[in-house]
Amino acid sequence: MPRIPFHFHAHAQAVGGFFSHPLWSIVPAQASASLPSVGGHAVAHTEDFHFQDFIHLESAHTHISGKQHRNNTFVTHASTVLHGLNILDRVKAGRIISRLTSVHTPDEPEGHIIADDSRFEGLEIDGQEVKVKLRHEILTASKTHDALLQALASDAKSGKMTSIRKDRKVATCSLVDKIETKLSGADAKHHVITIKNFGKIFLAEIFTEPGTKTLTMLRLELGSPHVASIAAGESVTNGQGQDPPPTK
Repeated sequence: MPRIPFHFHAHAQAVGGFFSHPLWSIVPAQASASLPSVGGHAVAHTEDFHFQDFIHLESAHTHISGKQHRNNTFVTHASTVLHGLNILDRVKAGRIISRLTSVHTPDEPEGHIIADDSRFEGLEIDGQEVKVKLRHEILTASKTHDALLQALASDAKSGKMTSIRKDRKVATCSLVDKIETKLSGADAKHHVITIKNFGKIFLAEIFTEPGTKTLTMLRLELGSPHVASIAAGESVTNGQGQDPPPTK
């Protein structure tokens, strides 16, 4: 049987989720795109998206690509850019960029995945400016899942929030290095902002497992008076190479 040299894996979406109160309703994923397993590219775009009076998105563009280079290196790219996001008139962002790029060489078990150029612009919560400094270097310096787990050991010492399940080979961390805001409920050490009578806002989360990373730039877990789970600016990559068939 002919061997497939590489299985590409990448997708991204601008915003999606659900509300369970005051009424049960699904927020359909916007500007959602997925890469074919053989590579190529995919794009999606949305303009002037309104979800009832809860969410407004001026525009979003998603681009996914996968390509084999001449030196047998496989490059996978997933990005989504949001403009003018407004959630319940309390969380607003002029621009959110979620971007992951993976470079996978034949002699490495995992691709090296980085999130360079991912960022927030004009983020406001309850009318207060929120400046978020990201530590892109934590992915740049960690070429594998295990290397990232080792790097995250310092998070526990610094007080940053990290969840590691070595038995399941998964972990959650954040690209956030520091948050600067006058908003109450924000902790400069953490990537979570807790707003009384509203909910929790998670910034630049990374979910990592061997060979794959998911970046969610904005995640909301709302509890009062609206109950909802919303993700915005989400990108996922990488693929996996296939070992040569055994020799007879």
